[in-house]
Amino acid sequence: MFAGESGLGKSTLINSLFLTDLYPERVIPGAAEKIERTVQIEASTVEIEERGVKLRLTVVDTPGYGDAINSQDCFSTIIAYIDDQFERYLHDESGLNRRHIVDNRVHCCFYFISPLGHGLKPLDVQFMKAIHNKVNVVPVIAKADTLTLRERERLKRRILDEIDEHGIKIYHLPDAESDEDEDFKEQTRILKASIPFAVVGSNQQIEAKGKKVRGRLYPWGVVEVENPEHNDFLKLRTMLITHMQDLQEVTQDLHYENFRSDRLKRGGRKGPEPEEMDKDMILQEKEAEVRNRRHYNMTYIYLCVCVYIRGTRLPVFRLPPSDWVGF
Repeated sequence: MFAGESGLGKSTLINSLFLTDLYPERVIPGAAEKIERTVQIEASTVEIEERGVKLRLTVVDTPGYGDAINSQDCFSTIIAYIDDQFERYLHDESGLNRRHIVDNRVHCCFYFISPLGHGLKPLDVQFMKAIHNKVNVVPVIAKADTLTLRERERLKRRILDEIDEHGIKIYHLPDAESDEDEDFKEQTRILKASIPFAVVGSNQQIEAKGKKVRGRLYPWGVVEVENPEHNDFLKLRTMLITHMQDLQEVTQDLHYENFRSDRLKRGGRKGPEPEEMDKDMILQEKEAEVRNRRHYNMTYIYLCVCVYIRGTRLPVFRLPPSDWVGF
């Protein structure tokens, strides 16, 4: 899943990661249309290959996030989508045929942070705190070519400090095993040190130093998308491929288990916990249940009396004593 404010290059980065154009007919709304715009969910299936490793992924984009004047509840649609995928997986897992379950759960959310601010915005904090117990959150600094190297490192430190300050749980790459080769250990160390990833996206081919590269051309030079010295695009791509299995395991063992146990506590009922529900509503439901049982018992007694008057024997369909409410 890719989430963040409009204009930060989410769609461009998606196209750069998967070397495709997923949104050729997307129309960018005007300012007037954004006033009351709601968040949309757009899911697409793509393939990514790196060093012979092929992955088939479902990419979920969230156009409209943060566009409206009042963005207080703009992420409720995203949270509902994540919960719906958990709900669907739980339903399939509880069925008879569990061999071919399609896993559409959201295993990772790349959250885009504006490079123009001085850290996280209040909306960034609220959104990440709302989803960090449901999905693996990976912060991404968008349009890193607008920052100098010193500004980029300063912004990374500021974002990490604010994440710790607000108690936001982001995805932490696992340490490499002791029996792994040194190259993989060094790669893991570099990836962990690069979070949040500062990326640049582009599918435009530009000639630089006598060769064709994907990048952006400026009057002062060329920013190469796949150059590790210019941005963290390759590191983000490498993390996605090499740690996809770990992302799935964290989703299964942590986020999905939390959702599943929460649903079981509520007896399979959606919505808030019983103690968080309106007490008057619970009281009304209990009273209705008692009235229904009472009516059932009165009907049974009436049948007993009628059968006794006629002098016939009553068929055996009596209620257990536990259901004799009020008698």
